[in-house]
Amino acid sequence: MGLAGHRDGYFRVLKDIAPGDVLELALAAEVQRFRVARLLIVAPEDVSVLATSDGARLTLVTCYPFYFVGHAPQRYIVRAVREARVTASRVAAASP
Repeated sequence: MGLAGHRDGYFRVLKDIAPGDVLELALAAEVQRFRVARLLIVAPEDVSVLATSDGARLTLVTCYPFYFVGHAPQRYIVRAVREARVTASRVAAASP
């Protein structure tokens, strides 16, 4: 799965992410947990980072550098692999 977001919005926090960090994607019936495997910086036209692969993978894409004024010249890629699924009811039960 690939998700893109603005560096000045929800994806601003990606500037602080590191390999090994855990991401959780909340869906209607479950939460999917991913572990960051790799960070990349690529040219905007490099769409190879969105190619299909074996296994469940999450790819996040945003503009780079984060504090660049104007149209950013590069893209920041976060590649993560799925670890586990948690049903929504288990998530709700675990919430305080």
